[in-house]
Amino acid sequence: MTSFEIYLKRNSKRFDEYLATFFGDGAHPDMRRYLYDLVADFTANGGKRHRPLICLLACEAVGGDPIQAWPSAAAIEHFHTAALIHDDIEDESLTRRDEPCLHIREGEGLAINAGDLALSLVTGTVVNDPGLEDATKLRVLAELVDMTTRTIEGQALDIGWARDGRFDLSVEDYLLMADHKTAFYSGAVPLAVGAIVGGGTEAQIDALRSFGMAAGLAFQIQDDVLNLVGTKEATRKDFRSDVTEGKRTLVAVHALANSASRDRLLELLSMHTSDAPLLDEAVSIMVDAGSIDFAEKYARDLIVGAKHTLDSALRDSKPKRLLMSMADFFVKRSS
Repeated sequence: MTSFEIYLKRNSKRFDEYLATFFGDGAHPDMRRYLYDLVADFTANGGKRHRPLICLLACEAVGGDPIQAWPSAAAIEHFHTAALIHDDIEDESLTRRDEPCLHIREGEGLAINAGDLALSLVTGTVVNDPGLEDATKLRVLAELVDMTTRTIEGQALDIGWARDGRFDLSVEDYLLMADHKTAFYSGAVPLAVGAIVGGGTEAQIDALRSFGMAAGLAFQIQDDVLNLVGTKEATRKDFRSDVTEGKRTLVAVHALANSASRDRLLELLSMHTSDAPLLDEAVSIMVDAGSIDFAEKYARDLIVGAKHTLDSALRDSKPKRLLMSMADFFVKRSS
């Protein structure tokens, strides 16, 4: 277990408790049943909380008090909640975190509305933060608005390519989409916001942003790989769902450009099958094309460059070492 994983385990529960304070009862008893409980329960069934926790690390790494960054970090996690709820509807997904998706349990209307509440908390949490000066609030809000826009742009490409049956995509097309859809909010902006709240220099903020972009992209690429061949993922209901959904992942795009069995892979990705032997066949084609190895190497190379950027920008400290460990964790994790 990496030092970053230990850091997540030690701090995620306390941050979970903080996140729970954002969900009230509303002005009518049914508001809790139809809105606040939905978002609270979805948020409580969270992941590793790496996004808010790296925001706190970045704040501390530039010499700030991480407690000051808690509201901004929570705002980023609220965005993550909204993005997942809406993404599941847009992708017509069935499960999330081993449970039925919110729109499957409660219907699309209530799920969309719950996601909208989470989005409102993104800006509201920062606006209502008593610990930040107005100038800092405005800068943090500008980062969050840009993050939201970039993520929506990436999602538009992902959805549009799927709707139009587009597989005529290059590796560069995928990388731009993944940068926008994932890297901004999974790495770059959490770190930049933490550094801003912590009073970092412009050079430090830029370095942490660049580090986060590279690490966030590597995180998404590793997700692509794990969905296909991850050992722990094999017991999950959404294992190989990227094949079922015909997702334009780095692995799939590379395989379509390099496999002698391109036509068969294209057929498999287009049929939206959940049949295990057919999923196995699709993955085998990708493996034979060297696409799994290509994606894993691309992610590792990103991390090497990211760590070099960070090493030259920040003085040695425990938060910096934890961020370095985070970069390794992003490409070495098995789930």
